[in-house]
Amino acid sequence: MPNNFRSISDILFKEKEFSKIVIKAKEEEVINKFSEIFPELKTIAKAIKFNRKILFLKVENSVWRSELNLKQAAIISKIKNNINDIEIDRIKFIS
Repeated sequence: MPNNFRSISDILFKEKEFSKIVIKAKEEEVINKFSEIFPELKTIAKAIKFNRKILFLKVENSVWRSELNLKQAAIISKIKNNINDIEIDRIKFIS
């Protein structure tokens, strides 16, 4: 093998040109794995989209929206513990 050989993952995760792709992939991972990270919220909330470091969750009703809003910091912390290097500032709850 040549000395300058690099793996695809090495290129994707370390080159600046691919940083937007990596960020988008991590955001999609949050959406896809939300019910795995929070199985207790499976029937209550669903991750809809991720935009500008804001996770949008569709919530069953206003009571749950209020309850989850109070637990927003804990939810963000658990997401960050399960998905490395994810940038999430806040959660927006929608009905």
